[in-house]
Amino acid sequence: MPKALIFLADGMADLPLKELNNKTPLEAAFTPAMDSIAARGGCGTFLTLPEGLPTSSDVANMSVLGLYPEKNYPGRGPIEAVSQGIELAPDDVAWRCNLVTISKDILKDYSAGHIEDKVSRQIMLDLQAEFGNDKLSFYPGVSYRNLLVLHGSEFSDKVDYHKPDSSQGKHIRELAWTALDDSPEAKHTVAFLNDLFVKTAGFLAKHPLNAGKTSPASHIWPWSPGRRPAIGTFAERYQGRTGAVISAVDVIKGIGKCIGMDVIDVPGATGYIDTNYAGKAAAAIEALKNHDFVYLHVEAIDECSHEGNLELKMRAIEDFDSKIVAPVLKALKNEGVIFAALPDHPVPIELRKHTRVPVPVAVCGPGIEPDEVKTFSERKAPKGRLGAMKGDELMKLILGM
Repeated sequence: MPKALIFLADGMADLPLKELNNKTPLEAAFTPAMDSIAARGGCGTFLTLPEGLPTSSDVANMSVLGLYPEKNYPGRGPIEAVSQGIELAPDDVAWRCNLVTISKDILKDYSAGHIEDKVSRQIMLDLQAEFGNDKLSFYPGVSYRNLLVLHGSEFSDKVDYHKPDSSQGKHIRELAWTALDDSPEAKHTVAFLNDLFVKTAGFLAKHPLNAGKTSPASHIWPWSPGRRPAIGTFAERYQGRTGAVISAVDVIKGIGKCIGMDVIDVPGATGYIDTNYAGKAAAAIEALKNHDFVYLHVEAIDECSHEGNLELKMRAIEDFDSKIVAPVLKALKNEGVIFAALPDHPVPIELRKHTRVPVPVAVCGPGIEPDEVKTFSERKAPKGRLGAMKGDELMKLILGM
């Protein structure tokens, strides 16, 4: 059976833009490496965000990996807790907890200005020292991406929320937590979060690391709660195959750990445009020597898209192509590997949030019959022979199952 590698460009898909002569950023960018995958293989689309689930990267990447989030989605919080090695008790509820900027009751920035790791870490440690107790714990993650865990049977995960990166520019009264059922636990959890939101805001307003910042970490933003996940393993799902995941961010590492994939940490991987591209590419090449499958994820394009920064998005796409895809293809040229390239979801620059539109896919390698598509883009891919894929169809295709 051939080995396989997925190049996952988070948030790359987009819509045509006037300033690009009605091209998408992917169409306008110089991407000869991804184009070569399309030209040598087959193209199609993949549905990563099924209806009824959040339009979030955890759902999308679970879909790409064939994990059927419709049945198995545990919430973003517990996935990232697994990544950090946090042992969740049966009655713990884990939440992703952004540090955000709110000004005049408007959510201005979901990332607190892409807060530096060392600053974010200290703030989260200080929040834990001030508020942590037998009912709650704060944990630092990467940049703005942190965790809150509520402890005890008094709390529920049946609480609706708003994704902060999809809610920029909105008044916080539009973004309240609400109970999803009539249980006293859900109502109590909403009240507890509201109280914590206010108390921590007062603490953060006085924090010295926020002084003078144009985008201070003014508030916490808990979202996507859940309990300890149970998804099953990669090997069980794919006939004993072994897999490795390479990413800068906890959500992708957490998905990998949840299903027993090896998680490879790359020094200098940041989740932004300053990430260690060369280190990630080298790690993928090395990982394929002793794994059947490698999932190589890059976050930077998604972040630039949420910022609404077209120039940076174009740069991030071209960096992904030249610094990730091209060197890996070159190094593994004669190794009989199946390669796939795709985004996990669209993030249109004009919307600055995820959409459910199926994403373009290109696949090449042993057993993949070429089609007429010669360049990789949102408009070209649907014309390819692979058709409209969903579920575990992509994974079974590239793993020869």
